[in-house]
Amino acid sequence: MINTLHIKNIGIIDEISIDLNKGFNVLTGETGAGKTLIIDSLEILAGGRFLKDMIRKGEDYSFVEMSVSINNEDIILSREININGKNLCKINGRMVTVSELKSFVSKILDIHGQHDNQSLLNPTVHIKLLDKFAGNNLKDLKLDYLQKYKQYKRLKEEIAKNYGDDKEKQRKLDLLKYQVNEIEEANLIKGEEDSLEEKKKKILNAEKLSKNLGIAENEILNVSIDSITSAMKALEKIENINDEYKSSAEKIRSIYYDLEDCGRNISRFAQDIYFDDKEIDEVESRLNLIYSMKRKYGNDIQEILKYKEDVEKEIYEIENLEEYTNKLKSDLSFLEIEMKDECKQMHEIREKISKILSEEIEKDLVDLEMKHTKFKVNINYNEANEFTENGQEEIEFLIMTNIGEDFKPLTKIASGGEMSRIMLAIKRVLADVDEVETLVFDEIDTGISGIAGSKVAEKMKQIAKNHQIICVTHLATIAAKGDSNYYINKEVEEGKTKTNVFLLKDNSLVEEIARIASGEITKVSIQYAKELISKG
Repeated sequence: MINTLHIKNIGIIDEISIDLNKGFNVLTGETGAGKTLIIDSLEILAGGRFLKDMIRKGEDYSFVEMSVSINNEDIILSREININGKNLCKINGRMVTVSELKSFVSKILDIHGQHDNQSLLNPTVHIKLLDKFAGNNLKDLKLDYLQKYKQYKRLKEEIAKNYGDDKEKQRKLDLLKYQVNEIEEANLIKGEEDSLEEKKKKILNAEKLSKNLGIAENEILNVSIDSITSAMKALEKIENINDEYKSSAEKIRSIYYDLEDCGRNISRFAQDIYFDDKEIDEVESRLNLIYSMKRKYGNDIQEILKYKEDVEKEIYEIENLEEYTNKLKSDLSFLEIEMKDECKQMHEIREKISKILSEEIEKDLVDLEMKHTKFKVNINYNEANEFTENGQEEIEFLIMTNIGEDFKPLTKIASGGEMSRIMLAIKRVLADVDEVETLVFDEIDTGISGIAGSKVAEKMKQIAKNHQIICVTHLATIAAKGDSNYYINKEVEEGKTKTNVFLLKDNSLVEEIARIASGEITKVSIQYAKELISKG
């Protein structure tokens, strides 16, 4: 759930923080005070589109941040948008992309704005809603089908792959074979480049190495080995007398052997320094060849050899195109059989679930004063249909609002109030299987009043038992059901309009419900407000 929402520099909002609670959170207030801007801010955090003119006048950035609790863990989400269009998104201080933020928020927040009624008119959304309602009944099967569908698309693309006419195919083969031959003739060996670079370094520093190794060897030879030997033998004669003599003797012996070893190594190093012109040319030539191969075929020898393997595979496919295509078609045929079987299983599940969904939605519509409304999930399934990511069927929600009429698409519903109630019914039914904890409703009461408004209020209160609800409303019947009520107003300060948010309690809550109910605060509206609150 959302614990705190912090907004800065969005529209007329200067800077506000709202501490939200569990259950039913209601936002009311004056027209144009910034209620919808609060919902817009949540949509911004959810990865929604941001227009530059939403930045508060005179400021160069907007900022939204919220603290949420997920499985008893507090997480901070934020998004800052600068006037130059730059986005800065963070999850617990870690930089993320807008799409990553959107993906994360979609798991915890479901926003139903006024535009969502339009999305419900799109039949492509209906199958997603039905599958969401199906939950675990369909989840694993659909995931398995989606994997097969990806493989299906890949095979179709491979089969459709076109190398052109015979002339074009031969041109392609000639180029690929040239590349393979060039790499083979180079006879590249993994690791040889490092060895050659080391050798080149020695060649470039040969004079310096030879000079200094000679000095080192000469100096070691000039050390009085005889003197060290004499000292070592002298101490050996008395080393048994005490441990200090013995320790000194051992140190001198170690120095003696170390000097001998260093001398031999330096002598060997000096012998290895000599390079003739032919050897130098060979190293340079080999490195130039490797550099040339890297420019054409990869960043290193391993990549070049991998490129050669891929080209050889493509050559084989072109030369054996008919055989290869037949194999792909065979694989596709077997895959289609498995997919058809899974499509049939998904269809059977959807048929069964659609009846349950229709019954549940119709029950809610009765509660929402649409007593004679019938809801139907129309399923168009045929094994001859093309495969899609959803299987072989198309789904559309149909509605019959009056007895004796035919079922019609939702697009035929003229009343905004009816559409809002249908959307609420769907949301309520899906809420039972939805893992998203917070639901946001922006003016769900559009076109609704009277008894229907009271029923909408009761339905939202019911959803709020298991979900956090955030709702912007103009109806007193809905506001009176709130567990937490917030009043949004605006004021002019130093020549600028700003938004304020207040948590309403006791008398202030009664007065706000009275204002919404009648447009003014009177004894009658106060009494009415108290009655509404008492029923909440």
